[in-house]
Formats: sequence, structure tokens, C-alpha cells
Amino acid sequence: MRKNKESTVPIEERVPLLEEILGKWKNEIGNDYPKYKNHVYRMVHFCFALHDCNNEEREKIIIAGCFHDLGIWANDTFDYLSPSVALAKEYLKQNKLERWVPEIEMMIDTHHKIRQHHDDRYPLIEVFRKGDLVDVSLGLVKCGLPKAYIKSVKDRFPNAGFHKRLVQLAGGWFSRHPLNPLPVLKW
Repeated sequence: MRKNKESTVPIEERVPLLEEILGKWKNEIGNDYPKYKNHVYRMVHFCFALHDCNNEEREKIIIAGCFHDLGIWANDTFDYLSPSVALAKEYLKQNKLERWVPEIEMMIDTHHKIRQHHDDRYPLIEVFRKGDLVDVSLGLVKCGLPKAYIKSVKDRFPNAGFHKRLVQLAGGWFSRHPLNPLPVLKW
């Protein structure tokens, strides 16, 4: 984690790996594509600002970011963690990055964990959880990031209705599964 939470990282207008991975899913995601893509851009920027990443860590965050909610569209479900993990594992296998599977699997599977995740082997898991939390909370939960930086990232990659769409998807799930309203949350 960063020692100086006041420092921020530059906002990258275009992240080639993110564009490459998500671009292959554009038709599958359909009208929600710009919403999801902006969400991924916001959360990876928040992760980069929370942790001083080397190139490998950046790549892991970008890959996990692209796949973390993708099961919503690829499997048409709001119980999307396992399908999202499966998609990420397939990508890692195809790109000969199997050694990253345990960490990226945990990053995706625990990104909605309510409590902090402690694992000295994989510090990116907690960074990833916090990066998503900053975005899902619309910046209300800052995880130590400066308010001005959060605003700058949100201005550059607008919400475009992403949170509204999540509420719609969650409502549809809840109406069909009232006893399991939010299957993606973990204690």
C-alpha cells in the first residue's frame, strides 16, 4: 500500500491491455459496454493510486478488473463471481499466465468482501477490494484516496448509468431469489 495516501497517479486516458481484453466482450456486454468499461477504468485507477504497482501488479489489476463483473453479461446472472473467475482463468490459461490464477481468482472472488482481506502472500487482493469499493460507493468510501483525485477519475470516466444498471440487475435477481438477495457479498 502507498505510505502517502495524498499522492496520486496520473489518469491514463487509454490502457491498451484493458481495451484489448474488454474489446473482445463488447458485443456480449452490449449497451452496458461503456458503463462497465468506465467502471473498470475508475476502479483500476483507484487501485493504482492505493498501491505503488510494478508492471506485473498493474497487469494483474487490469486483468482482474476486466473480468471481475463480466459474468453478469457472459452468464446472464447476478450470481456472477464464479462465472467471472472462470472467464479470467481461461484468459490466463490462453496467455500462459497460469501462475497468476490463485491471486487473480481471489481478487475477483473477494472483491465484495465486507471486511478487510488479510493475506501477506497476495496484497493486491485488498487493494482490489478497496479500489472497487471506492467506485461502487460513488466515492463516498475513499479508502484514504484524496477527494479531488476521485473526482478527477470520475470526471474522466463518467458513470454513464453503471450504478443504476447494477440496481436494475440486483432488483431482477432479488425478485427471483428473495432469500438470497445479494449472492456476491461475502463477510
